[in-house]
Amino acid sequence: MPSLPWTVSIQTAAYAIAHRLDGSIRRSLFSIGDLKKAPRPNASEVRSADITIDASRGISARVFSPSTAAGDTTPLPVVVFFHGGGFALFSAASRPYDTLCRRLCRGVGAVVVSVNYRLVPEHRFPAAYEDGVAALQYLDGIAVPADLAPVPVDLSSCFLAGDSSGGNMVHHVAQRWAAMSAASPPLRLRLAGAIMIQPFFGGEERTAAEMIFDKACRILTIARADHYWREFLPEGATRDHPAARVCGDGVEIAEAFPPAMVVVGGFDLLKDWHTRYVETLRRKGKVVSVVEYPDAFHGFYAFPELADSRKFVEDMRLFVDEHRSKRSLLV
Repeated sequence: MPSLPWTVSIQTAAYAIAHRLDGSIRRSLFSIGDLKKAPRPNASEVRSADITIDASRGISARVFSPSTAAGDTTPLPVVVFFHGGGFALFSAASRPYDTLCRRLCRGVGAVVVSVNYRLVPEHRFPAAYEDGVAALQYLDGIAVPADLAPVPVDLSSCFLAGDSSGGNMVHHVAQRWAAMSAASPPLRLRLAGAIMIQPFFGGEERTAAEMIFDKACRILTIARADHYWREFLPEGATRDHPAARVCGDGVEIAEAFPPAMVVVGGFDLLKDWHTRYVETLRRKGKVVSVVEYPDAFHGFYAFPELADSRKFVEDMRLFVDEHRSKRSLLV
């Protein structure tokens, strides 16, 4: 594996220390290191504020909106973001994700809605997926409050994006929204794209990449991945459950599934699952853009010190620009 800057090495080592050898989480230790950032509603470049989506279920979000030139009323696309962490860790306020969403807001030129969905072990499958759909329903009905996003947004150019377990959520939320769109009256919110950043997919089979790269990066190991699946999937389910295994001829892909962007890292132990997923989408006739970073480990995008992390933001911008709606829906 290529050498890493010392700042990245320290952060990945700290994440590793927060896990036991069997993959389980030392939650008290993790909570000490999971530093939070407050919203910045008055920031000059990227404003942020927190909103409540469903108080009864504890679903909320942090909204990031870029500053625009005075008088500019061009509608911006919306990126609904689901953070990673094995369905168990982090929040929209966690420093790595607050920083990442600010970078995406600024670099992609979009309003970013980073969702706080319910976590395991208290809320197993399918709670996270249901919360993702609830966030889209909120936006479809209310849109982004004008006081939080002073620029107009284009709900016909809504993109789902997520990393690791959040990337898994992108697939399943897109599937559910596509089915709802087909069965419901016309919805204002249209999914223009699904951006899966090293999505957390898997199965009972051990792939070659899992065996080779198990110790190549301290962010994700086989033991940690297995623990996350045990915590998330229904009691007694195996990793061949449809939530985890999303590749193969038996997998159903909705007719209205949006164009996809799949980010693959050369040192990611999940990369064989990503390849199989891309093959499945293509066999189903879906549009897929694969963006590969040969030197990247799982979680590289969260470290702005890395050149590949900066390139990823530019690649995401290009994907959004290519697939955003040509018409404007002002709200």
